[in-house]
Amino acid sequence: MIDNKYAVGIVGCGGMGGGHAIAIASGTGNAVWNDDSNEGTPWEGNMNSDISQKLTLAGVYDIDPARQKWAADRGFRNYDSYEDMLADENVDIILIATPNDLHCEQAIAAMRAGKHVLCEKPVTPTSAELEEILAVSKETGMVFYPRQNRRWDKDFRIIKKIYDEKLLGETFNIECRVQGSRGIPGDWRGMKKHGGGMMLDWGVHLLDRLLIMVPEKVKKVFCKLTNITNDEVDDGFKMHITFESGLTSVIEVGTCHFLSLPLWYLNGTDGTAQIDNWNCEGKMARLTSWEDKDATPILAGAGLTKTMAPRKGNSVDFLPLPEVEFDNNELYTNLVDTINGTAEQLVTGEEALRVLKLMEAAFESSDKGVVIDFE
Repeated sequence: MIDNKYAVGIVGCGGMGGGHAIAIASGTGNAVWNDDSNEGTPWEGNMNSDISQKLTLAGVYDIDPARQKWAADRGFRNYDSYEDMLADENVDIILIATPNDLHCEQAIAAMRAGKHVLCEKPVTPTSAELEEILAVSKETGMVFYPRQNRRWDKDFRIIKKIYDEKLLGETFNIECRVQGSRGIPGDWRGMKKHGGGMMLDWGVHLLDRLLIMVPEKVKKVFCKLTNITNDEVDDGFKMHITFESGLTSVIEVGTCHFLSLPLWYLNGTDGTAQIDNWNCEGKMARLTSWEDKDATPILAGAGLTKTMAPRKGNSVDFLPLPEVEFDNNELYTNLVDTINGTAEQLVTGEEALRVLKLMEAAFESSDKGVVIDFE
């Protein structure tokens, strides 16, 4: 510890690791992507927890001399090697922000050195590797914490509130889409050997959030991966999931979409919710009566339809999305409280393992072109 705070050593000081270094050193907690043009913009949101009283930055290590210089120029301590960082008795927590294929070996080495681990997602490319990590965590007593920070995104908190509180009745369909037009990133995320691809990059977040929101078994999975801008790894996918109750979900990621569909679309027995974007613009339509006395047919192409005619104000209320309160720093405070034994771990290794197995089912489905029975 340093000054009675848990000291964090960061291995990997690229875009994400550099952002983490700035965030922890400044006490702001979450930070977005960091590079030479972006000094790590602090996350805008509710930060009720002051992590500066719990965590401090011990230093960083990166194999790239330019990133080591970047850290030194900002006053951060540079370790000469990862082994040097692990040998530092002041370091309590290792934050792993390296390419995905390195996570398993580095996490196990850290825990065997008596360090707790906060690991960027996906914690490993395969479920078998994560099972190795969890076994070592149990053996050593060290905390292994998957950094699934997007559980605290405002858009997810809104849709989860609608689902949890049944604001639109019983939910029977949930769709989430992340779409852009810049192709797959040009770094290691486009390389299969490093665990690249959009399923492991974005899918891991979207599936994690879906599984903690819907407390049911997944019965069936069908997925189609795309390779429009990259032949080595998937640059997107469309995944259909059926839960035990019959609730369905569509999870889609695309990097060659020049017009984006809504971020979230939820159907309930009493209405529909739509979140258009990360600014959380959107609305809800809540049914007040199935009867619509003023319904009149509309012209739909070459014919008329009354069934698909839009509802009027006398049978449905159009409402704003609900307000939500949350703490973006809760992951960090929970990590410390978990280490101290005063709280249950909010993001568990077992939850990460279930997500990895679901992604593996998606890969199998796409490869074979079949529906996979899951749980």
